[in-house]
Amino acid sequence: MTTENNEAALQRRSRRIAIQRLQSYRRAGITHWSQSTSLQPLETAAAETEPLDRPLAQPVASEEISQMTGKVDAAAALSIIEQEVRQCEQCVELVAGRTQTVFGDGSPQARLCFLGEAPGRDEDAQGIPFVGRAGKLLNDIIHACTLQREDVYILNVIKCRPPENRNPAPTEAENCRGFLQRQLGVIKPEYICCLGTVAAQNLLDTKETIGRLRGKFHDYQGIKVLATYHPAYLLRNPSAKRQVWDDMKILMQDMGIPIPG
Repeated sequence: MTTENNEAALQRRSRRIAIQRLQSYRRAGITHWSQSTSLQPLETAAAETEPLDRPLAQPVASEEISQMTGKVDAAAALSIIEQEVRQCEQCVELVAGRTQTVFGDGSPQARLCFLGEAPGRDEDAQGIPFVGRAGKLLNDIIHACTLQREDVYILNVIKCRPPENRNPAPTEAENCRGFLQRQLGVIKPEYICCLGTVAAQNLLDTKETIGRLRGKFHDYQGIKVLATYHPAYLLRNPSAKRQVWDDMKILMQDMGIPIPG
């Protein structure tokens, strides 16, 4: 094959990769991405209807494709998973009682994820994790760590509210496990903070109580995991806030975040 033919083949391959990615983003509901200070529509990069083998006036180099899509890859991947969650009907009881699914909230590039057990009534109504009283307390904990909610990612073991806010059944957690693993695989956090026994036991596949798990790091697929009490527990037992703050100081120190005096 001549050099000219090689270049033409590379152009077609680069264009095909770009169009496939753009089609994936459109299916995920993403129609624009940030480029400098303006928003550029996907159609300005490549038209879906143009033939893939049509010669390009300006070849799309692989590094250009990487720059063009790198910032939205994680967000697009999470959007695709979220759509699958919305269509999930594996847990008949949960599907019958839910208002909507509750996928996650925060930065797709977060270093730190907070993992709870399941949505409650407020979360089911709004479609956002940790927005009720326990959510307000979690926000206070995040702020005490000198972080903002937008800096972290918040999610639950299962994505639908259990009736009467009961703990997720083992089969329900198992049905949602693939979604949780894929979320974490996209975000690639350095740290996970498990909020409560249910979250810690499901993530770490252990029967240990939260009292025995907290205060030290555990491992989940190379990610450092710290377990602490759930904010809802703190609302019932305010004296445990001191222990949660001790756990947060362990987390902050390892993350390199200065601990407030």
